[in-house]
Amino acid sequence: MITTAPRGTQDVLPEESYKWQYIEQALTALSQKFGFHEVRTPVFEHTQLFDRGVGDTTDIVQKEMYTFEDKGGRSITLRPEGTASVVRCSLEHGLLGRSLPLKMSYLIDCFRYEKPQAGRYRQFRQFGAEVFGSQHPACDAELIAFVSQIFETLGVGDIGVEINSIGCPKCRPMYHDKLRAYFNQHIDQLCPTCRERLEKNPLRILDCKNDSCKEVAAGAPKGIDNLCEECHDHFEGVKTRLDAMGISYTVNPQIVRGLDYYTKTVFEFVSQNIGAQGTVCGGGRYDGLVQTLGGAPTPAIGFAIGLQRLMLVMEHAGAFMGRDTVCDLYIASIGEAASVKSQQIAMDLRRQGFFCESDVQGRSLKAQMKYADKLGARYTLVLGDDEIAAGRGKVKNMETGEETEIDFSALGSLLGQR
Repeated sequence: MITTAPRGTQDVLPEESYKWQYIEQALTALSQKFGFHEVRTPVFEHTQLFDRGVGDTTDIVQKEMYTFEDKGGRSITLRPEGTASVVRCSLEHGLLGRSLPLKMSYLIDCFRYEKPQAGRYRQFRQFGAEVFGSQHPACDAELIAFVSQIFETLGVGDIGVEINSIGCPKCRPMYHDKLRAYFNQHIDQLCPTCRERLEKNPLRILDCKNDSCKEVAAGAPKGIDNLCEECHDHFEGVKTRLDAMGISYTVNPQIVRGLDYYTKTVFEFVSQNIGAQGTVCGGGRYDGLVQTLGGAPTPAIGFAIGLQRLMLVMEHAGAFMGRDTVCDLYIASIGEAASVKSQQIAMDLRRQGFFCESDVQGRSLKAQMKYADKLGARYTLVLGDDEIAAGRGKVKNMETGEETEIDFSALGSLLGQR
């Protein structure tokens, strides 16, 4: 019996991998244009990093983390998200002592034990970016503009950005009190998890996916109506800059995001074409996280895009997703001497930057030509003793059928004529 992949994981097959490469290369190129440099962190971290960083009242920590004890008795967790690891890395290596703002991006695999659905897996690919050291609303607006540019570049036009402000440690306690008073009036309608959240962090109730809780939350006091002056002015500054850059947005007071570290600005890029939970990108400001994880108070903001969900919206939009590499030349050989020569020529052409193949199975000429056709080779060259002796052969254009006799030394020039 063949062992199958675990539920919630995904094999990327050879005929699909070029799409991933295209998207990841586009994301990397765009991040460089916005001044971000790549950071790479471990796949697993000490569990306490996520307990402290993500928040012990979140679904991620309470229900979804892949946690185990290693052979040294240490509690280890496969990373469920990227931000906490980037903050840990920045503190451990003193990156925040450099010129600010510090801007970093990453392409990572994350792991969450949640119900698999369209575009959502238990192991999933994520692109993210973080900015440390700026508390100015211009930073928030620029990061949102960065994400907007990503979707525009990748040809996705059915994405809307929703923004909100969830306040700061000054104004949030009073808002929490109002939420507790409201939800206590409807406590019988809340799920068991939200009843626990009521005292620890009532803001989490606004993020619950339970239908009954969502119905109650719809009538709850809005955080945006309970901001302090600083948070209010900050949010207005973000909107002013988005308006100036021509970036359309909707203010959605229900957005709180699923992680405890967020403060002030939070945002989501949402598609209506990938099911009920259409969030493709989420992010926000987290001015207290660096201090929570042992550093000096440092303002910060970031976002993450789920690549599986991004691919879904790109497919729905009919967006260009790259092209698979096409074989430039297949060299078919007749006899042992020709087999050796074909490998030599193929290697020379690869050094010149071409995709070239030759037979490595000792197949008949007919079988080799069938294989060249399956590869979709642009040109073929049949090599035998006569061609080796002459130092030249006939190259066939597989699209037009035209044949050209050419010296082996000139093959690169021919293949370069796209």
